[in-house]
Amino acid sequence: MKLTKKEKWRLAFEAVVTAGIIFLCYFAVYEIFRWFVTTFKDIVSDVWFFGDVLDDISNQELWGLTPLVFLFLTIIAGVAIYWRLKRRYRQYELKHIIKELHYIALGNYDHRIRGSYSGDIGKVVESIHMLVDSTIMAMEEERRIEQSKDELITNVSHDIRTPLTSIIGYLGLIEEDRYESEKQAKKYVHTAYEKAKQMKALVDDLFEYTTVRQTTVPLDYVTFDMVQLLEQVAIDFELEAEKKGKSIHITSEKKQMIMRADTEKIVRVFHNLLSNALKYGKNGEHILISVKEQRNELSVSVKNDGATLTKEALNQLFERFYRAETSRSQETSGTGLGLAIAQSIVELHNGKITARVENGWTIFDVLLPMEKA
Repeated sequence: MKLTKKEKWRLAFEAVVTAGIIFLCYFAVYEIFRWFVTTFKDIVSDVWFFGDVLDDISNQELWGLTPLVFLFLTIIAGVAIYWRLKRRYRQYELKHIIKELHYIALGNYDHRIRGSYSGDIGKVVESIHMLVDSTIMAMEEERRIEQSKDELITNVSHDIRTPLTSIIGYLGLIEEDRYESEKQAKKYVHTAYEKAKQMKALVDDLFEYTTVRQTTVPLDYVTFDMVQLLEQVAIDFELEAEKKGKSIHITSEKKQMIMRADTEKIVRVFHNLLSNALKYGKNGEHILISVKEQRNELSVSVKNDGATLTKEALNQLFERFYRAETSRSQETSGTGLGLAIAQSIVELHNGKITARVENGWTIFDVLLPMEKA
């Protein structure tokens, strides 16, 4: 910390005053001692073992002290002055810190308390910087959440408005009898029906997403075989995979992998991952699911070949309403919530889900605690 000129003068003045006070104390003690010696000569002579104290005290003045005694008294005075100035310096440090804190409190959160501080004050300054940093992080997180809410409203509005516009348009044509035949009217009704199903899928996914995002959601834990569960999920997708010229294979280190979890929600996780692999694994032919045990955790990898994702897409995959395709068309029948829901369910089970690209494969790794019964 750099002292101002005024503070330096105050310290110098205080040093002089302190030295004067110490000298007066020395003088007072010396005079009291001389009075005591001259007044009680007999008593002092009986207990004094260092020469003729009466002659020494009577003939010696304060400034005539021996060099050794003078050096001793000077050291004591120096220590007292240093201690006094050190305390005053600490007060100036606190004054500077308080002034800087008031500046930070005005909204200058990037500002840091200037100067080098040691001891307890240094620890206090470091704690203040940590507190300010955590406050900035909390504010950034709050700003990010607010922005995310705005994006959520925008995306929901877009995804609902598009099919809703089509529904109103086709039903309006029927309402106004603007169709040439009953066949054309049925076509309009069918199109409106498909668009309504898209809206329902979006609303259902949105409801499930908001539900699983709540950390207080109770989980219905049961004991089950993960290998058998994955085989059942794969069977559900066999027909769709055949239509798209893909095959689904499951490999496991053991025939059975017993664990505890909410099976209904876990099924949704792998349902979403397989659905994602079938929709976006363009020009691919294989979907591989591998299961292995890592200590007390179960690792499940779902990977597909075909078109891989960019690094930017990998970083945003688990964001709600994100789609790897730049347009927000409904051609892939996706709401953009599937992976976000999968991530939330895995996190509810104290697990972790990540995505990566390796050797032409897009790989989703799911890590779940086994919690065996």
